Amino acid sequence: MEEVEVLVAHRERATLRVGDVFLKVDSDQRRIDVEVAAMAMVPIPTPAVLWRRPPVLAVAAVPGTALGRLGEPSPASPAAWAAAGAAIRKLHEAPLPPWHAPGRDELAAQLDVECHALIRDGVLPADLVTRNREVAGAVLRPWTPVFIHGDLQITHVFVEGDEVTGVIDWSEAAQGDALFDLAILTLGHEECLADVVAGYGTDVDLDVIRGWWALRSLLAFRWLAEHGFDPSAPGCEFDVLRSRM
Repeated sequence: MEEVEVLVAHRERATLRVGDVFLKVDSDQRRIDVEVAAMAMVPIPTPAVLWRRPPVLAVAAVPGTALGRLGEPSPASPAAWAAAGAAIRKLHEAPLPPWHAPGRDELAAQLDVECHALIRDGVLPADLVTRNREVAGAVLRPWTPVFIHGDLQITHVFVEGDEVTGVIDWSEAAQGDALFDLAILTLGHEECLADVVAGYGTDVDLDVIRGWWALRSLLAFRWLAEHGFDPSAPGCEFDVLRSRM
């Protein structure tokens, strides 16, 4: 009998691994609907769907290893990061899905609420929050929607050698800002941004990338704290905010 490994477990969802099968249990079936539909639409490697019996989705493991982990040096080569950039460009050129990520007005409202809470509750110094809010303002401009992954963390992109072998966890896929995906992939790994951009193959606005780093880190605190994650761990969200000072 294969051992059961608990990879993620909190009140919204749990992900278990049994051998080469991943079992995803989600309280919100809409997220699973989006994940299954998105994987069927995208032109890049994704896990194979083995079966689905709500609230459980079973997918196969993808080959290779993740680009790395937030807060740790990436073991992947510059060429592997460039390959990730090329895969993202291919995704962004795909036909749009029917779902939309939060727009500028919603993001601005969320930013107001979270920045106020961070200062009010003494979570971070006011000058740190204020400075990063200014940096995050670069995000709040018009953009042309593309097909985005929506949660393209470094742990969600798998490579083997210098090739992308799979991109996992598509429940946040939507129409959104292309630079959001590039920013989330390189959050906490600024040294890899040039390789990703080189693979992406077109000029990007680095101020907007930095804006997304700041905005994501400011907005993430409440959710992370409520779900058992530590944004103050070395190399994680709070260190990202400090690097903007």
